[in-house]
Amino acid sequence: MASSSNAPSAGKLWGGRFTGGQDPIMTQYNESIYFDRAFHSQDIRGSIAYARANVKTGILTQREFSEIERGLKEVLQEWETGKFEIQPGVDEDIHTANERRLGEVIGKEIAGKLHTGRSRNDQVATDMRLWLRDQLDQLEGFLVDFLKVIAARAEKEIDALMPGYTHLQRAQPIRWSHWSLMYGSFFASDLQRLREVKARVNKCPLGCGALAGNPFNVDRDAIANELGFDGLIMNSMAGVADRDFVVETMQWGSMLMMHLSRWAEDLIIYSSGEFAFVKLADAYSTGSSLMPQKKNPDSLELLRGKAGRAFGQMAGLMMSVKGIPSTYNKDLQESVEPLLDHVKTVGDSIQIATGVLSTLAIQPDNMLAALTPDMLATDLADYLVRKGVPFRETHHISGQCVALAENVRKPMDKLSFEQLQGIDKRFEKDIMDVFDYQKSVEMRSAKGGTSRSAVMEQIEAVKKALGGSV
Repeated sequence: MASSSNAPSAGKLWGGRFTGGQDPIMTQYNESIYFDRAFHSQDIRGSIAYARANVKTGILTQREFSEIERGLKEVLQEWETGKFEIQPGVDEDIHTANERRLGEVIGKEIAGKLHTGRSRNDQVATDMRLWLRDQLDQLEGFLVDFLKVIAARAEKEIDALMPGYTHLQRAQPIRWSHWSLMYGSFFASDLQRLREVKARVNKCPLGCGALAGNPFNVDRDAIANELGFDGLIMNSMAGVADRDFVVETMQWGSMLMMHLSRWAEDLIIYSSGEFAFVKLADAYSTGSSLMPQKKNPDSLELLRGKAGRAFGQMAGLMMSVKGIPSTYNKDLQESVEPLLDHVKTVGDSIQIATGVLSTLAIQPDNMLAALTPDMLATDLADYLVRKGVPFRETHHISGQCVALAENVRKPMDKLSFEQLQGIDKRFEKDIMDVFDYQKSVEMRSAKGGTSRSAVMEQIEAVKKALGGSV
């Protein structure tokens, strides 16, 4: 019996057993074409590789494959030139749209053979992995560029001294470069993690079918090689059920955005009038609609705000995936939109951060002026340690010096030698040499410290991390 005109079989890849029409709201609710069209080129690449493999299985003749390849390349050209016309209510997803248009270009008799042994379940997983692999390559390039700027500025501005903070309270003198390289260390770890994620993304699920595998002995290795995958997902059920690669990408992106948010928060504080350590370029600032004097660090505030967006996408997808049974379920469609936005948000954020740092002006005089003698209290304790006094005792003695300076309302370096000896007779005349910020940072010469040599070593470590080894 012929199907009715409003039956969903018309133009669908799944309509044979249905006789009733679909609720229009359900059609819109179900379709993904308006976001998964982002995978149009990957979908076509996967289809060409799959069709080529099916020449060897005997499903397609060489002539049929050539027609499919020609037709798919024509469809790709339409996408790339903006001429592809999506048919609302028919093109449910990118797979349906491409196959529908292929049938119009080369005829349905040949186009109808393309999907033999293949499911949209393994097809979409392949599209997503191919797309994500390309995007992660791009993100790696952005992150490498950012790290290059961090290393270059750290080397150029190594002489600038500033307060280091714990609990947002001034703690000890450090180099501005040392602060920069703290984040350089974080971002270098992010780069390492990104490269590890890429390796797990780059596995091929095509040929897994709906869940049970391919019944025509298709050469999955040949497909994987053509598409540039490093290997196969060896369990067909895992191939269609897995969205760990999406979750892991978002976990990586959330970690990176957390680091960018902390970096941005520091610079927001340092750019404020109360600190005035740095000055943002106009290109990355905005003004107030009411207060003409305002110059707001909106670029940095947006970096901080978008971190929450990235975290939410990651947590939301994990909640969507955690309760679904094996293998493919439509819930997994909800992995696409957050992934697309997450990758764009992270990529845009790295580029904005690179622009901010490339154009940022530091104000070394203000940094130096923010240093105070009490920040050398630990150096005072270390002075007595070098004379054989146990640190726990010297810590107490130095604390008494801090208290005395506060009580007499003098900076610590203005206390007289006699006042210091009144606290402990083991202080000698050279105690006043302790109150030297440059000397203080140079004393921290162990690996990882804030001395010039230690900071230069950290710069070289960042540069080495860019080389590609994980």
